[in-house]
Amino acid sequence: MKEQAKKSQTLKTLTKSNVWDVQENDIFRMWEAAEKDADLKDNMRHYIDIIKSAFEVEEVKVDKPEVIKKYEERGYKVASLRIDDNTKLKWAIKKRPILRVTDLTYENIRHISAAKLMEVIDRNFGGGWESLSQSIKDIIESGFDISTTTLPKDRLHKPGGMYEKKVNDGFEVLEISKGTWVEAIFAKVKPIIEKPKKKFDPDEEEEISEEEINEDEDVEVEDHYNDIDEDDDFDEDKLTEESYRTTFETDPEDLTLEAADVSDEDDGY
Repeated sequence: MKEQAKKSQTLKTLTKSNVWDVQENDIFRMWEAAEKDADLKDNMRHYIDIIKSAFEVEEVKVDKPEVIKKYEERGYKVASLRIDDNTKLKWAIKKRPILRVTDLTYENIRHISAAKLMEVIDRNFGGGWESLSQSIKDIIESGFDISTTTLPKDRLHKPGGMYEKKVNDGFEVLEISKGTWVEAIFAKVKPIIEKPKKKFDPDEEEEISEEEINEDEDVEVEDHYNDIDEDDDFDEDKLTEESYRTTFETDPEDLTLEAADVSDEDDGY
């Protein structure tokens, strides 16, 4: 299946994820097939960016046998590529190795085996799962089911224990010694679950649209455009009276006394 997928792959269908499935010779084959396309030069930068995400790419500027041999000794594949009718380049490309945990990405994590992952983690200074940054853990767990346990050496391989169950369930295991204890990291590739595509039903879509329209019709929006503005009933006397009434607090007893004083003065006058 993978071989068929590689052969059907083209530069136009290449992505930063599936590019990890192909090898150097596949890149040369796809480029050669794309040389007939008129838009190759216009999209060349885009294709090269995708290729460089998974391959080390160098232009061979000195086309001599001894130079090419040095590239091949370093694991590169060398071939000539045509950019347009007047331009040809010689490329040396090599698949990027995944050796350290920092080489892991969301694009390549599903293109390595659990055994390969264990090798990569083991190279991380032997620190174990907790020594990894959260970002690296997130990348790993996007492609693998991970579980860990730390037990004394004599209890780790106890019959019927977690170690035996995980191995029987197809997990790869990495043991990291920590004094008299051992940390065991278990990893298994997560299955790719494709979400079922919902079939389009014109009748259903029409019913939904009608319901939404009816819901909108039930909503009444009050129109206050022609309402009289409160400021139009402005009464200066009323406002002054209310202002004084609310601004100054007067004791009823004081009002009584003042009324009495006024009466006495009037009588005397």
